[in-house]
Amino acid sequence: MRDLSPSLLADAVALACFLVCWIGYTRFAKKRSATEVCLASVMHMYRVQWSRALLGRANRIADMSVIATFERNMAFFGSSSLIIVAGLLTLLGNVDAAIALFGTLPFATVQSTLQWEAKLALLVVIFVYAFFKFSWAMRQIGFAAILIGAAPETQLEQVSEQAQRDASERIARVVSMAGHHFNFGIRSYYFALAVLAWFINPWIFVGATVLVVYVLYRREFKSSVLRTLMSNESY
Repeated sequence: MRDLSPSLLADAVALACFLVCWIGYTRFAKKRSATEVCLASVMHMYRVQWSRALLGRANRIADMSVIATFERNMAFFGSSSLIIVAGLLTLLGNVDAAIALFGTLPFATVQSTLQWEAKLALLVVIFVYAFFKFSWAMRQIGFAAILIGAAPETQLEQVSEQAQRDASERIARVVSMAGHHFNFGIRSYYFALAVLAWFINPWIFVGATVLVVYVLYRREFKSSVLRTLMSNESY
């Protein structure tokens, strides 16, 4: 059997690059969003507008439908994360067959069973993390539904301007917090796709990770949908 030590070193370097890219991009996006327009900041502005508008509606069935749509999306990805985790744990019991299959692919490197198990374990950790993010987002969107139900009706009550602003800001902030955690969960799926390349070659894994960071940056800060959302004159 060929010496696996170079492969182990390459895996260690690739894993370090992966963690640096994921953690680094998360911190970069959080810091950049505070000073530059991005999807998160623009969507929060629209959520504030929405929450202000709903205060003037006695019938909020449409608003609760929006919340229900958010919740369904979060539930779908949360349940999908658990299904993926179950599949990965099942694959752990049949690693040898998977190694033989991936070994036939172009650019595939020689890997031990332990290496494969470690990579599968990383995927399990990523999807468990995603599940926790989606489940917490679901709880937060439930809190937002309660806030909408408790919000004053300006057509029926005498509510001060300050109270209206406070209520609308509170709803918008909670919905945005749920959106942020949902975004973190979706981001986990992107990086999990990069990990799939690791089963073939660690350097392809590094390239896939860099590509994921580029795609995330383009979509969150430079996408056409962001330009369309910013075309609102009130922004």
